[in-house]
Amino acid sequence: MVSVPEKIIKPLKYTSLDGLSEKQIGQHHDVLYAGYVKKTNEIRKALETVDKSTTNATFSSLRELKVEETFALNGVKLHEFYFDNLGGKTPEPAGTIAQWINEDFGSFAAWAEEFKAEGTASRGWVVMALDLEEGRLHNFVCDIHNQGGIWGAVPVLVLDVYEHAYFLDYATNRKGYIEAFMKNIKWDECNDVIKRYHLDLFRKNRKA
Repeated sequence: MVSVPEKIIKPLKYTSLDGLSEKQIGQHHDVLYAGYVKKTNEIRKALETVDKSTTNATFSSLRELKVEETFALNGVKLHEFYFDNLGGKTPEPAGTIAQWINEDFGSFAAWAEEFKAEGTASRGWVVMALDLEEGRLHNFVCDIHNQGGIWGAVPVLVLDVYEHAYFLDYATNRKGYIEAFMKNIKWDECNDVIKRYHLDLFRKNRKA
């Protein structure tokens, strides 16, 4: 088996945010996220030598490693989107993402109401993603890293609502944390994701 390159911990581009303390962000990044990177690398290393001759759907080392790879790797990817989405100073989007939100949700206010409500309803994540087949944005709720994701959809904005994301600053006040998140969205990053993955090409498929 060819070795897969190790995942690297992406550094934060900020230390504190409006309404989110340096300690909260630092613990989240340096402990939780870094832990998922470490475990992803451990799992992939173990997969290089796992016994494939005894695999089955009830229990086997291969099955367990592959299932937990999805949990650990999605933990890496979702956290990277989340941290990259933070650090902005403008309360509302501009450019392409603003246009797409207006077209797909009716208005920024309508989108924000839905997104925040889903943040309260979710047990883990809220992901605004572009469905590549439909060519339009949707908000998806994911209770666990590897449950609730939609194949063929690219995350554009990710909100972490696990308690570890806010408990140091907000205790049980999740709504207060979500409001803080909304104030810190880096909308330019959303536009960069659109450019990076050439999502405008899939947007042409948008259905009314």
